[in-house]
Amino acid sequence: MEEPVYRVRQTAEILISPNRLMLDEKPCEVVVTVNEEDVDGIPIGLIERGVRAALRCESVKKGEVSVTLLDDLRIREMNALYLERDRATDVIAFSLGGDAGVIGDVYIGYERARRQASELGESWEVELVRLAIHGVLHVLGYDHPDGPERTESKMFSLQERLVAEVMTDE
Repeated sequence: MEEPVYRVRQTAEILISPNRLMLDEKPCEVVVTVNEEDVDGIPIGLIERGVRAALRCESVKKGEVSVTLLDDLRIREMNALYLERDRATDVIAFSLGGDAGVIGDVYIGYERARRQASELGESWEVELVRLAIHGVLHVLGYDHPDGPERTESKMFSLQERLVAEVMTDE
């Protein structure tokens, strides 16, 4: 039986140490999963800080969020399979629920992120942080309208504020 599309065969899992504390001084464990498809320059620390910033803005005390980077082909397959949209996308997020805290998976299309960064005149690192935060906000229950109105949504405003905060700390 073929393994599901959303699984990455070769991964590097980095468990961020719990000595980085959340607002309540209790650790929040964040797992960042990065595939090994010859992707150079992944800013794991920035992605992790973006995830933590999004969790902190909602005062999340306990949670686990994984972030996986996929190429256009793999994220297109996921988008078609789970969201019935047969195209590559920049980010897909799943809230996995849980009474014990926030649990979610965020998948970022890194090739699409590179193109978007270029179109926006941003660095690839900024765009990856933006997409990680965007995905976590979806995991937390935020949504936005499609089309041009999305930039006027509460989610977009919060996302851009968090990106600015994370990148200012850089």
